[in-house]
Amino acid sequence: MFIDEAKILCRSGRGGAGVVHFRREKYVPRGGPDGGDGGRGGDVIFRVDEKLNTLLRFRYQRKFVAEDGGNGRGSNMSGKGAPNLVIPVPPGTIIYDHATNALLGDLVEPGQELTVCKGGRGGRGNQHFATSRNQAPRTAEKGEPPEEREIRLELKLLADVGIVGVPNAGKSSFLAAVTNAKPKIADYPFTTLEPNLGVASLDSETDLVLADIPGLIEGAHQGVGLGDAFLKHIQRTKVLIHILDGSSTDPLADFSQINQELALFDAELAEKPQVVVVNKADLPGVKESAVKVIKQLEKMGYPTFLISALTRENLTPALWKAHEVLLKVPQKEIKPELPVYKPGGDPRDFSITRENTGWRVSGAAIERAAEMTYWEHFGSVRRFQRLMVALGVDRALREQGIKNGDTVYILDYELEWQD
Repeated sequence: MFIDEAKILCRSGRGGAGVVHFRREKYVPRGGPDGGDGGRGGDVIFRVDEKLNTLLRFRYQRKFVAEDGGNGRGSNMSGKGAPNLVIPVPPGTIIYDHATNALLGDLVEPGQELTVCKGGRGGRGNQHFATSRNQAPRTAEKGEPPEEREIRLELKLLADVGIVGVPNAGKSSFLAAVTNAKPKIADYPFTTLEPNLGVASLDSETDLVLADIPGLIEGAHQGVGLGDAFLKHIQRTKVLIHILDGSSTDPLADFSQINQELALFDAELAEKPQVVVVNKADLPGVKESAVKVIKQLEKMGYPTFLISALTRENLTPALWKAHEVLLKVPQKEIKPELPVYKPGGDPRDFSITRENTGWRVSGAAIERAAEMTYWEHFGSVRRFQRLMVALGVDRALREQGIKNGDTVYILDYELEWQD
């Protein structure tokens, strides 16, 4: 089954917790702090696997969560870092942040990687908080919280040649005749309901990757028929083989209609070089009626061939011509989509809102600090209070009129204000 769109949830691993621990050995009454650090959580990474050509996996698995880092231990032993979660995707996969619709990356090269969620760093153990004035700190950090994102994946097939035409023109028959692909073939419109890929070997050193795109009809750029769901797969092809039904009432009208739909969907599609083939030469009267069509198309500058996908007549010359045209196409015509950089906000920024039962403080840095605080350790709580002062939260709350005994909410934590 061919799947070219998917929406999934990705979450990196939480950092491991640092610990409060003191060296305890015989004859060493004051060994000092030796709490180890937590390990780093795993990243979520997309990697191109050239053996894949569909997003089918994401139909059955919608949630991808990396492992958490290991917790620190005594004797200055750090927790184990978690392995990264690598998700294979086919070449041509475009990755968006679903919430913001921001383009994160366009993966086209084999082995290319994109990190979408960074693992949380491990919390520091109390060994890092010892000072000349506080040689036995009961202060440590929990691991940094994970990143979570809803990701939208879109696949645009990577092929040298795209096969286009009206429904039932013989595109799938052509693909089956020149490659080992086995698309569904039948004598009725819209037999092909999904793009098909195949490789045509012209000789021992020359291959062409072809993509059969489901039949297009008038209004396809607006989603009519099988619509624009498949037009996007033509955008990355370099050359088009335009198949005409030789038994049609007016093949030239079909040719004009398809080119118009391509141009309306993407102006660059109309500029792609085309090799035209008039199919169904095996049917009575087609060879005679095709003479005028071929002359007209060649006068317009299109190399044109009369073929029969059924009897495999004249297929090789058409493929070699497509290869010849392909070699002349500048590489710059195929452009991967590039992410647009948009400066993010300062993570130190915060907001304060008055609620019925207290004050709500929101902000990336203050919320992360709250999640990394050991509230059961006095030293960690004092450190959090100093962070509130450093970020300006303390002053802002005083300016808004906070009083002793008021409740301050940060995420799910409830703190009582005391001067």
